[in-house]
Amino acid sequence: MSLNVDRDRMAFTFKGGMLPMTVMELTSADPERIREQLAGKLSQSPAFFQHTPVVLNVEKLDEPHLALERICAVCRAHKLLPVAVRGGPDPVKQSAWALGLGWFPPQEASRPRPLESVADDAPLAEEFEPDEPAEASPEASAEALPGPTVGGRIYRGTVRSGQQVTAPEGDLVVVGAVNAGAEVLAAGNVHVYGALRGRALAGIHGDVKAGIFCRELHAELLSVAGNYKRLEDIDPRLLGTTVQVQLFDGQLSITSLD
Repeated sequence: MSLNVDRDRMAFTFKGGMLPMTVMELTSADPERIREQLAGKLSQSPAFFQHTPVVLNVEKLDEPHLALERICAVCRAHKLLPVAVRGGPDPVKQSAWALGLGWFPPQEASRPRPLESVADDAPLAEEFEPDEPAEASPEASAEALPGPTVGGRIYRGTVRSGQQVTAPEGDLVVVGAVNAGAEVLAAGNVHVYGALRGRALAGIHGDVKAGIFCRELHAELLSVAGNYKRLEDIDPRLLGTTVQVQLFDGQLSITSLD
């Protein structure tokens, strides 16, 4: 017997999709240690802690289900929203479901790099010339965007979803793209010589003179000295263009450089 569905009365459809998601890889099940580290992160990049959904990776923990509820409470207290758990034995799965969370099986291959993972530092600005072009030629990028300061950090390649690259001193220069779900932070300016689709935070220690410069704007979030704009707050006419982002009179200003 066939079942005919009146499409005009359908309330929803199921569709597969890939959404950017930050993975919080836990190496300790101690909620107090997690709370202490989150407090430190909050002081560095407050704009990141704005109800960001996270997946708790518990593959490295012993009996993580015993503290799962408390860990989730600590995350929510810091404006992170646990939405699912990855890995762990069957009790972890049951605990996740009981807390209203999803559960993903362990990731056997192609493990993501830890959030703290960064490329090797390149200490001097004169070493900036890229080995190969990013999404635009080095000459075109150099004309539109200022170069790095001495003492900053240069990252060559794509910053992938779930990865964080930080320059605790000076500028951060990314010779490549920043994917959705990735995050780049700097004490000074952030320069992206490619498409910026993730989150970029400049002046993380409060430098109001810092700025963000990118070759192609599609950012999920832009922040300078704690003042931020999300993608939905950005003028659609600026999307896909070369821009600079700076503070003027306490307001975040985005200006096209095309």
